[in-house]
Amino acid sequence: MTYQHQYTDGSPFPHALGKVVCVGRNYAEHARELNNPVPSEPLLFIKPATAVTPMAEPIHLPRGRGAVHYETEIAVLIGAPLSGVVSDAQASTAIAGIGLALDLTLRELQDQLKAKGHPWERAKAFDGACPLSPFLRPDAVPALDSIGLQLRINGELRQNGSSAEMITPIVTLLQHIAGIFTLLPGDVVLTGTPAGVGVLQPGDELALDIPGALQQSARVAGD
Repeated sequence: MTYQHQYTDGSPFPHALGKVVCVGRNYAEHARELNNPVPSEPLLFIKPATAVTPMAEPIHLPRGRGAVHYETEIAVLIGAPLSGVVSDAQASTAIAGIGLALDLTLRELQDQLKAKGHPWERAKAFDGACPLSPFLRPDAVPALDSIGLQLRINGELRQNGSSAEMITPIVTLLQHIAGIFTLLPGDVVLTGTPAGVGVLQPGDELALDIPGALQQSARVAGD
């Protein structure tokens, strides 16, 4: 199925999908659970548009490439260009929606790449590596600094965090990215994952939640 941004009421977003900018280690507890240092500034990498798939569609795990880890994230949909030095107000008003994402990761390959000092895209940017939910409109979102985030797999709570725990908050993160390269309407920013990441298995049933605002189910395809 071809991906197209849409809101939770089913209405389409008027811009096509662009790039997905991801932030590594934006929750200190997640960095520690993988024995990684906490970065002094946002650690960025990019998933191409070909990595994105609707979260409602079955998740197909790559075969023969090792364990695939889930990382549940708050996704920010960009609705206006951001480039260079931007104010808090400019960054905030450029947010066209808030959704949920899975940053799927070939963990063993990522560990090998990190050991060599190489970029992570080989482990993070494969086709289907970024399931996305529909987006909440900005006025339906809790305060940006207190968005809850949960993941249950087969009914068991695996991840439970909040944007309040981010090392770099959402607005500051958008300002930082815009100072490096331009964000355009249709781009998506993934804001990091809380602790509790782990391996996906064929047949897993996932329930992702921004409590009180957005619920999204997902399913890993069977063998």
